[in-house]
Amino acid sequence: MTVGWGDLLLVRHSETEWSVSGRHTSRTGLLLTPRGEEQAKALAPLLSHRTYALAPTSPLHRATRTAELAGLTRTTTDPDLREWDYGGYEGITTVEIHRTRPHWDLWLHGVPPAPDGAPGESPAEVGLRADRVPARVDAALQNASGDVVLVAHGHFLRVLTARRLGLTPADGRLFQLATGTVCRLSTEHGRPDIAEWNTRP
Repeated sequence: MTVGWGDLLLVRHSETEWSVSGRHTSRTGLLLTPRGEEQAKALAPLLSHRTYALAPTSPLHRATRTAELAGLTRTTTDPDLREWDYGGYEGITTVEIHRTRPHWDLWLHGVPPAPDGAPGESPAEVGLRADRVPARVDAALQNASGDVVLVAHGHFLRVLTARRLGLTPADGRLFQLATGTVCRLSTEHGRPDIAEWNTRP
């Protein structure tokens, strides 16, 4: 994957009630907590000194609100940046899942479909979505003066990072990612690398 001179910044949305309690949150629309709003505002100094060629966000409110409070302007929404669809495990914690499936691992097993028909996604399916992002990102990095910032969700951004580095989608498990943080993917000798991870003000 050839990358231009700009950096790719990843912003995980700030805190919600479900991120605090560990409940899997994909398609459910949640507001930021008051602390989450403060987290988002605190990101502004980390982002304001850069020029952005592109600033896509997930269409979900918790991501668009984080971008707004962090001072990002001229953002666009990109449906490919939505969170991993947790299917039947939406709103359920890993501890609760392990009561009936003690060896379940999101990164290996994916999720079952939900009763309402939401199919859920496997690691490979999330990986396919993540693989569609670099074509747009890299074109902006190469053809415009500036960086690219993506505002999205924890598990999705971990998969995207793994794919950016040439790893499998399941290798996203190696990159723990906290709410309200900024990560920077750059290049060294033409190869993608991690320049900063889980940065907070």
